[in-house]
Amino acid sequence: MGVSKVAKAFELIIFSRVLLGVCAGISYSALPMYLGELAPKNLRGALGTMTEVFVIVGVFLAQIFSLQAVLGNPTGWPLLLALTGVPTLFQLLSLPFYPESPRYTLIQRRDEETARQALRKLRGWKDVEDEIEEMRVEDQAERAEGRLSVLNLFTFRPLLWQLVSIIVLMAGQQLSGVNAVNYYADMIYLSAGVEAAHSQYVTVGAGVVNIVMTVISAGTVERLGRRRLLLVGYGICGSACLVLTLALLFQGTVPELSYLGIICVFAYIAGHSTGPSPVPSVVRTEIFLQSSRPAAFMVDGAVHWLTNFIVGFVFPSVQEVIGAYSFVIFAGICLLTAVYIYVVIPETKGRTFVEINRIFAKRNRVEIPEKKEEITDAGPCVSSLTAQETSF
Repeated sequence: MGVSKVAKAFELIIFSRVLLGVCAGISYSALPMYLGELAPKNLRGALGTMTEVFVIVGVFLAQIFSLQAVLGNPTGWPLLLALTGVPTLFQLLSLPFYPESPRYTLIQRRDEETARQALRKLRGWKDVEDEIEEMRVEDQAERAEGRLSVLNLFTFRPLLWQLVSIIVLMAGQQLSGVNAVNYYADMIYLSAGVEAAHSQYVTVGAGVVNIVMTVISAGTVERLGRRRLLLVGYGICGSACLVLTLALLFQGTVPELSYLGIICVFAYIAGHSTGPSPVPSVVRTEIFLQSSRPAAFMVDGAVHWLTNFIVGFVFPSVQEVIGAYSFVIFAGICLLTAVYIYVVIPETKGRTFVEINRIFAKRNRVEIPEKKEEITDAGPCVSSLTAQETSF
């Protein structure tokens, strides 16, 4: 993209954007899954939200660099686009030094010793047998299940509510209107009297709010829990959408309400950054066991990008037809998503993957038997139970 202007070939930008899309699609699924699998139980939430933290940081840096006074001008944009390669190069150089996921290594590759070495490297101490034992228990719990494909996942009853949950979480994250609010933001700023040339600085201010609230969420997710952050976040977003609707409808009569519109945009961004943006990355890792997690993340990613596309494609037309009332739709989606979370999704903080799966097993109306006997062999894990005894 950086040489597209010199080469006078806009096709380079299109081709590069396609490659970036492939990279984003893979990374959005693989990175949270990797972090969730290698994290200790007491830090799984904090590490799981790091993906979203650095996405927000990246967006904020892009907002800074794209200011007209920096690189957002006719001469600086090639360099702005080329900067994408800097973190990419850093990641390519550093990834070879990272170990494979210990959970993946033990459960799917059946290499317990390599998993133990990886855990020791990650934790910084030698005694990792408690975590190894937890992985053995998970391996036993899902041994009869086998590795599930996406098609199998949709027809596998013991994972029905987990599948529905990730679809609702990811669809709710996008259909709650986060991209629509960003789309509408400049118009709201202009109606409040902010000059077009200065609205970009207000956008940067919104980016600061986004970063601060996402970092706060990452720091409190292990203390407050996943459910609470999700419910609070959707509550703030839904309320902000309703008040924003009223502000947009009556700002012609009461000009001061245009400032309330700006407050609503900032409140919505703060609410979304508290729960709906970062927390689903944690929950989707925790509610699936190792063999079904890759297929679940494929579904999760597909729903995320599909609903993202739908909002971006449909919202301008909806807004043109019903105007400010379009935010009432988003408030309704926030409410429905919050109700589903309250009724269906359990608190996963401090629980092992197997414990979380047992909670969902009751809702799926299947039974996961408790572990029958203690495992003392430190060598490669070999199931002592039959497939029938360890099946869901």
